[in-house]
Amino acid sequence: MKLDVLKLDGGKGGSIELSDEIFGIEDIRADILQRCVTWQLAKRRAGTHKIQVRNEVSRTGKKMYKQKGTGGARHGSRRAAQFVGGAKAHGPVVRSHAFDLPKKVRALALRHALSSKAKDGSLIVVDNVSLKDAKTAALREQLGAMGVTHALVIAGAEVDKNFGLAARNIPNVDVLPNAGLNVYDVLRRRTLVLTKDAVDAIQARFQEKEAA
Repeated sequence: MKLDVLKLDGGKGGSIELSDEIFGIEDIRADILQRCVTWQLAKRRAGTHKIQVRNEVSRTGKKMYKQKGTGGARHGSRRAAQFVGGAKAHGPVVRSHAFDLPKKVRALALRHALSSKAKDGSLIVVDNVSLKDAKTAALREQLGAMGVTHALVIAGAEVDKNFGLAARNIPNVDVLPNAGLNVYDVLRRRTLVLTKDAVDAIQARFQEKEAA
């Protein structure tokens, strides 16, 4: 598929050929996208939520009363979960929420995410994203003229310093280098903006995987 290339100043920068295997998938697999997003978010979880288990409760371990003859239930410690001030039964403990997801599934999910943006007409390719001055107001005006208000920008191998500084104060606009491209960030923003270098890097990345 062919897509027009735009410039930040609103001009035309020619056109670019996009691989149908990466940007032209028609049947978007929502289940694959969901698996990958869940995998990403699970890795981000700190897993530091914790309750006091029985051996951590600061209460006496002495037997409350004699075992038999009281007419009541038999108990051995006030640290048990059924008593006020005791431990909590089956509560959360420190752990990792991460799980494995095959590389092939992750790569497939990224292709489907990119294709979904192209299919919806939410994919924009720009010549480059370099600025002479780090002016947030000027960049917001340029992006607004392109219809970009809620977007993820993949800026190439490295993010231009001035562009990164100008974009960081614009709400709902994220800027990442090629290495930061991921399914969750692609899907959470309405528009995906790629530079020509980013498109070349993405297509080269998947061609290498297919060759391997």
